[in-house]
Amino acid sequence: MARVERMEAFMKKGEELEKSLTESRRKLAEAQRRVQELVSASTPEAKADLAKAQEEEKQLKKQERSWEKKMQEHRIEEKKMPWNVDTLSKEGFSKSVVNVKPEKEEETEEEKEEKHKTFVEKYEKQIKHFGMLRRWDDSQKYLSDNPHLVCEETANYLVIMCIDLEVEEKHALMEQVAHQTIVMQFILELSKSLKVDPRGCFRQFFAKIKTADQQYQDAFNDELESFKERVRGRAKIRIEKALKEYEEEERQKRLGPGGLDPVEVYETLPPEMQKCFDDKDIQMLQDAITKMDPTEAKYHMKRCIDSGLWVPNAQADEEGDKDKEESDEPQYEEVKKADQ
Repeated sequence: MARVERMEAFMKKGEELEKSLTESRRKLAEAQRRVQELVSASTPEAKADLAKAQEEEKQLKKQERSWEKKMQEHRIEEKKMPWNVDTLSKEGFSKSVVNVKPEKEEETEEEKEEKHKTFVEKYEKQIKHFGMLRRWDDSQKYLSDNPHLVCEETANYLVIMCIDLEVEEKHALMEQVAHQTIVMQFILELSKSLKVDPRGCFRQFFAKIKTADQQYQDAFNDELESFKERVRGRAKIRIEKALKEYEEEERQKRLGPGGLDPVEVYETLPPEMQKCFDDKDIQMLQDAITKMDPTEAKYHMKRCIDSGLWVPNAQADEEGDKDKEESDEPQYEEVKKADQ
């Protein structure tokens, strides 16, 4: 318990140093702006104020260097700080993850996929809960209570979740989860730059983003907007692919005995033949075939049979073998005459 409390105190100290450094830089920027305004003034009062402002600027520069030095020392100390037994015993921690320089070989794609699947099966509900949070403080507290969520697997799941929501046309919800996705990605990037485990630096991210560092905030917002555009693009591709697959499935279901699509065959038929099929008039079809060029008639009728548009013995199947001889032979007679 004492070790855990010391670690919490250490992380809190880091947050306070970050805030102090940011505040120091803000005051220095104001002092420098004040000096620039007074430089162009020529009145005695302005000159006196200028000297005072320059002295203040000098002192603030010293303070900034002091805070930067303390911040640097804190980061060095953080890198050297070993993980204690209490930390390692918590669910979600492992030697292979905590170790900055793991000895094991890089994971294969199959291993990564299996690791992701196992993680999601175990923590899917918690990941979704984090994805729905809105306030910085709520997100920080939830990760403090569930530090195992600060990892690549959570970020990857949130990305997929965003695409799924966009496909379902839940646009507002997608944008909310997208925000949390970029939160996780920024934490992971910060951990890479500091070369520490992401579970040991997520508080620094929140300390930085909550102090309204404009440059950092702009970078976050820019990445968020870019990410949402990528999600929309990916969702569009997925929808188009799904539509093509559906259309192909429907086409396969329509294929006739000869492997042709009746819709495609119908669209290539001469208008007079299309009208026969529209009206379902067999006699009209026979008359149209008789009037056509024999080669063209044979070509179109073969395609109609191969696509299932025309089934020569359909009527016979309904009326029996005897009726087949009486009903089908005249139809073939008409085609035969056309061939001759």
